Amino acid sequence: MILFENVCKTYLIGGEEVRALDHANLHIQKGEFVSIIGPSGSGKSTLMNIMGCLDIPDSGSYLLDGRSVGSLSEKELTGIRSRKIGFVFQDFNLISKMTAEENVGLPLVYQGFKQAAIKRYAAEALEHVNLTSRKTHRPAQLSGGQQQRVAIARALVTKPILFLADEPTGNLDSKTGSEIMDLFHQLHEQGNTIVLITHDQSVAMQAKRRITISDGRVEEDSL
Repeated sequence: MILFENVCKTYLIGGEEVRALDHANLHIQKGEFVSIIGPSGSGKSTLMNIMGCLDIPDSGSYLLDGRSVGSLSEKELTGIRSRKIGFVFQDFNLISKMTAEENVGLPLVYQGFKQAAIKRYAAEALEHVNLTSRKTHRPAQLSGGQQQRVAIARALVTKPILFLADEPTGNLDSKTGSEIMDLFHQLHEQGNTIVLITHDQSVAMQAKRRITISDGRVEEDSL
């Protein structure tokens, strides 16, 4: 499903070139649960941005579900992001004035779904993460763990081919973080492909496969 071949990405920072990805190679099969681990500045955020079609490589190739991302237009990239990738972020990225139900349904609004369908699919996604009773609550009325569950439901609602989670337990206490990881395990058991970006070794170890990145290079790919 995911294939990186000699992917390079360089940024100009303070007049100096920084190679965020240096001939990165990796292959992730459909249905895998993979963690990508590395310290701050290792290149994992750049890897995630390219994997999530938020950025494109300077050189090399990235194939997602058999399509070369580098050759796609911005409109096509936007379509892939909204339909094929479910994003889960460390900071939840919920809209404060919207209820949980409205936050979950937002991707479907952008896709032009009718209101009745949006409410139905949002309700199904919230039920999946055991938050039906909180559907009318706004983010400020929810705990951190509940907010992350809403974020996961929002990722679920479009039925993506890939869940891309960036430090999903980073703002949570250990008990709540463990509950969120249990939810990712459930999603994986249901056949979903999950890529989890983290700097936490204990979180990374829960994946079925771990990829280590350092100084822009994929240094280890182990079972």
